Amino acid sequence: MRCATDPAKLRELLTASSAAGVAVAFGSPIGGVLFALEEMTSHFPASTMWRTFLCALASTAALSFMNPFRTGKLVMFQVEYSRDWHYFELAFYMVIGIMGGLYGEYVVRYNLQVQRFRRKRLAQRGVEEAVFLALVTALITYFNRFLRLDMTESLEVLFRQCEGASDSDVLCQSRVQWSMAFSLFMATALRFVLVILSYGCKVPAGIFIPSMAVGATFGRMVGILVKALQSAHPDWRMFATCAAGEPCVTPGTYAVMGAAGALAGVTRITVAVVVIMFELTGALTYILPIMLVVGTAKLVADLHGKGGVSDRLIKFNGFPYLEQEDHVFGTSVGALIAHTPSVLYASGVRLDEVEALLARGTFKGFPVVQSEQDRTLLGYAARNDLRYALGKAKHHQTLAPSTVCRFHPVSSEEFALTTTQTHDVPPMRATAGGVPDYDVWESLRFFRTARADDEQRAQHEAALDVGDDDEHAAPPLATLELGAWVDPTPLIVQPDLDLEVVAEMFRQMGPRVILVVERGALVGMVTIKDLLKHVASKEYEEHHARGAALPVSTDDTHPAEFDVGTGELEAMLDTLWLRFEALAARLPWPGRGAAHAARADRVPLTTLYEQHDTEETQHVP
Repeated sequence: MRCATDPAKLRELLTASSAAGVAVAFGSPIGGVLFALEEMTSHFPASTMWRTFLCALASTAALSFMNPFRTGKLVMFQVEYSRDWHYFELAFYMVIGIMGGLYGEYVVRYNLQVQRFRRKRLAQRGVEEAVFLALVTALITYFNRFLRLDMTESLEVLFRQCEGASDSDVLCQSRVQWSMAFSLFMATALRFVLVILSYGCKVPAGIFIPSMAVGATFGRMVGILVKALQSAHPDWRMFATCAAGEPCVTPGTYAVMGAAGALAGVTRITVAVVVIMFELTGALTYILPIMLVVGTAKLVADLHGKGGVSDRLIKFNGFPYLEQEDHVFGTSVGALIAHTPSVLYASGVRLDEVEALLARGTFKGFPVVQSEQDRTLLGYAARNDLRYALGKAKHHQTLAPSTVCRFHPVSSEEFALTTTQTHDVPPMRATAGGVPDYDVWESLRFFRTARADDEQRAQHEAALDVGDDDEHAAPPLATLELGAWVDPTPLIVQPDLDLEVVAEMFRQMGPRVILVVERGALVGMVTIKDLLKHVASKEYEEHHARGAALPVSTDDTHPAEFDVGTGELEAMLDTLWLRFEALAARLPWPGRGAAHAARADRVPLTTLYEQHDTEETQHVP
């Protein structure tokens, strides 16, 4: 129950869950922990580290016990190499890293264009799109031996060290090395296109393993070419470290480097990728080449675009997310308050008035104040909690529209909203960069007390469960007590608090709203989207001052300054779609009129998305 209501606990749970998922997917418990901390969260408390580690350990131990691959290994493609690498191979490893960075950037860029086309044209055709992609994938991949294989099985084949292993795929034979190289090149190009088109469709297609497969095919191709070059010219000076008559180049290691480079390029994570690939290969000697490839891929990708696939999709979808960059706002939180929020009065509000507020669908919650005349803050009631409480009460008790709903917190004696709480803030020390040196967690003692007692809430919920087998209906309630559904200790700040501190609170604690209180009275509320709007306006002013003005957008869901590329792929898809629609309109489809009418009755997904997004952005009733 606490995880469902506490954003901090929920974030810890999600972080630990992601670590367990990565640990099972790659057989890499340490890599799973690092991935969760590097990609999923920006704050690393000791409790989160321990829970994440425990989850990754438990999931990996369970996987090892089940032995799903019947090999004693944690993943199908787990390999070990008996030979070391040579310094002349570092140049080829860098080429693979450059390819990984370019792959990651252009996959993300073009996939966002596909996502925009999908939202515009295919919002109501998810099943048709999935069937079409499956059909096209089957037709394309059938003619390539590396695309026909399952991706995990393909990685196992590509990572393989030829000596001492079976060669059922004829991958290691020199007589077919040029045909193998061509097949690997075609597999790389085709899978690159398929990843762009498939990621984000209604049927989850993944991005991690497909990216590793793309990088592995390219890396194995480079390894075959390097091996052929060394075999043809063993007397070259660059090959002087190779022993005569012994294998020198291991193409399987190039596949590992390619997989690491592509994964780093598409995600923009470094340490976790290095550890995952090390745990996959079990070769400590390959740490340096993997680090070189991952670092090169990250550098090349960042030169062409900012952010990995997760960050770019978050911005594209308009989700409220604060980047881990420090912003110097130079203003207080009071300047961010634009509207007065809708409130509930603890002294009593008619049931029909409460239902009218809930029906508008524009609020995530409501501050609770003493009365219309007295704006003293008593707590915060979440919209979903109120809906649940009213529904449960109506199910067991007759409620008239004139029923008075009271919202006085149950544990009000624990909630002491005083001037000292809101104003005795620990002093901040200005740093050289202008950002105050402020300990957020220390400040929370002044902004937040303990949450409402869950046992009291449970008792109140049980009190609503009157007997269903009563023979006579009870008379309508005159007063409905809903104080147990009010959080008496919401996160509050004072109006003159620096906005940098508020941004850090949003970043570390993840609340939906922060209430602004002055001398115990409610002044307003600030959401994370209000803060993001302010950040966007500051960035626009900075770009404008430098002469690189950005277009101003009134659409919070899709900011105009967010770049998804020039749109050439989207334009091509639009052209193909219009031609397809024109062709389909000429064909005598049976029942086309009825199907069109049924489709017209559906609510577009974009409309639902915009309605959901509006719930967090509007505060005026």
